[in-house]
Amino acid sequence: MDTQHKDAHAAQYVVVDQGRHAQRLDKALGQLLPEASLRLRRRLIESGRVLVQGRPAASGLKVLQGQRIDLLPAEVFAGPAPKLRIVKRTMSFAALLKPAGMHSAAISGRTEPCVEALLPELFPDAQPVLLNRLDYLTSGLLLVALKPTAVKDYMALDALKVVKEYVAVVLGALDEPLELRRSLDAEDRKRTRVLARLDSDPKNWTYVWPEAELPGGLTRVRVQIYTGARHQIRAHLAAAMLPILGDPLYGEGNARAARLYLHHRRIVFPRFEAEAAADWPEPSII
Repeated sequence: MDTQHKDAHAAQYVVVDQGRHAQRLDKALGQLLPEASLRLRRRLIESGRVLVQGRPAASGLKVLQGQRIDLLPAEVFAGPAPKLRIVKRTMSFAALLKPAGMHSAAISGRTEPCVEALLPELFPDAQPVLLNRLDYLTSGLLLVALKPTAVKDYMALDALKVVKEYVAVVLGALDEPLELRRSLDAEDRKRTRVLARLDSDPKNWTYVWPEAELPGGLTRVRVQIYTGARHQIRAHLAAAMLPILGDPLYGEGNARAARLYLHHRRIVFPRFEAEAAADWPEPSII
């Protein structure tokens, strides 16, 4: 890499040279932060402060010669708030499409735009409340209650009556449906552990169906959950030896990918249904 630079807002950047070609992003970032541990560099990448060619990327992304890597200062976010599309709206609920690389809710000490902060602007005639969250790197549907009675009605629903369907691209082959039943330990704020014991409650399971074989040993899968523990799909699939392509936490970092290939595409519960297809780059690995 060449020498580091700073722009007017004190964002640092470097351009990948021939010597760093095909190196992992978390290792390449050491040129900007030589005294930072690998763990810290990965945390910065996952938080969205590291951009490759102007976009957030996974720690395992293999950078290419000529690409620009930006490290944003903590108080600066990557451009203006993305415009959110309202996929469906009724008198009581609405579904929004969150892009990858945006927080669902505010993070302490951070100033990036988040979906929750934009709700009053999107629904000035309502009392909007965010009812679910997606990981920063995950795209897809977020559910919003538009009045206090809708919040109560949703919270009173049996968990098995709220179906959340995702699509993902995983590393590996899947020939038949899976029911992933192992218990999860989400006490660690960083990473969810998959335990050896089985969970007896079906609402905590992850259901997986193969959809299509893709080049490079990849498989597109349909995933269904109910309650949705933190990182449930990512952790369960990785434990089943089917890590999601581009996952910086559970994907072993051995795949070059443009993004995390996980998208919440459908939500269904009594008197409400919304769907939004994934719009992502063609998945590939090196």
